[in-house]
Amino acid sequence: MNTKYDFPDFEEARIVYVRPVAVADLPKDVQGELDGLDEVYAVHSADGERLALVKDRSLAFILARQNDFAPVTVH
Repeated sequence: MNTKYDFPDFEEARIVYVRPVAVADLPKDVQGELDGLDEVYAVHSADGERLALVKDRSLAFILARQNDFAPVTVH
């Protein structure tokens, strides 16, 4: 069976990865700005660069989509 799938070019898709981050794992100066939260969500580029930290998963996905990125959850 030969099936052809039409996948978009990964660079064109502009994929970003969303993952939970323990506030305790962040630098102390960043922790001080997070008003007692235990966990935040990071948005990372495909090469691993952290682009943003936000307070919840929903906001991470909204932020990504507003900036023409395709968000994917990382476990």
